Amino acid sequence: MKYFDFHTHAFTDSLAERALSSLADTSGKIPATDGTVNDLRKIMQKNGIDEFLLLPVATKPSQQISINNWASEIMGNGIYSCGTVHPDSDDTLNEIERIKSLGLYGVKFHSEYQNFCPDEERMFPIYEKIAEQGLIAVFHGGWDPFGNENIKCTPKRMAQAVERIPQLNFVVAHLGGIYVWDDVEKYLAGRFKNLYLDVSVIASFDIDENQLLRIIESQGTDKILFGSDCPWDNPENEINMINRLPLSHEDKEKIFYKNAHRLLKITKDI
Repeated sequence: MKYFDFHTHAFTDSLAERALSSLADTSGKIPATDGTVNDLRKIMQKNGIDEFLLLPVATKPSQQISINNWASEIMGNGIYSCGTVHPDSDDTLNEIERIKSLGLYGVKFHSEYQNFCPDEERMFPIYEKIAEQGLIAVFHGGWDPFGNENIKCTPKRMAQAVERIPQLNFVVAHLGGIYVWDDVEKYLAGRFKNLYLDVSVIASFDIDENQLLRIIESQGTDKILFGSDCPWDNPENEINMINRLPLSHEDKEKIFYKNAHRLLKITKDI
């Protein structure tokens, strides 16, 4: 089986140790890598994963240019990357154009780190620009240890954004939202042609596998993406989770790599 991990994270070598330590302290999770691209590649290779997508996040407007430059520089040999913009930046729309020119594949958002909700009116010109550039938009969904009880990216709010911009392909991580899977079934699963869900990190949150299968079947296997959220989970956990499900070999191929290739317009081995 081929694998494309659609949801991974790494940092520059100079920042990795400090960033990972801070995030690990807050989340209480033991990271599976040292935060560098080289160590990420090692764990991918150990799990038979030849291709993976990096999802960097600018937590301040001042970070977006340097992060996007770095993301473009580390691509190649199976590494793909999205870029990032911060909603509070004065130059967000121009930076989206630059993300496209750098050869990046989309824009990653994290409502808890960037302090916005996906259906805020100020976000829609940003989404329209992303769609205009032929990029995808990727969102953290649901609970996060850096957030609070008021989850910013809920399935209901995400649904309102997805519905208003049908020309943009949205990806919502963590099967639509950590700890809010009942609302994923109510508001997201199977309701939008322009919506994908990834399965990243949910193996470590003990999702009920009956509900997991129900969401996958409602959403359709054409719109489910394998991902791990590495270093916050080892990819073998999500691989094993999907393999335990009573899905056909063809459906598992779609989830493990074919859907990612199609969404990112990667033409080899489809």
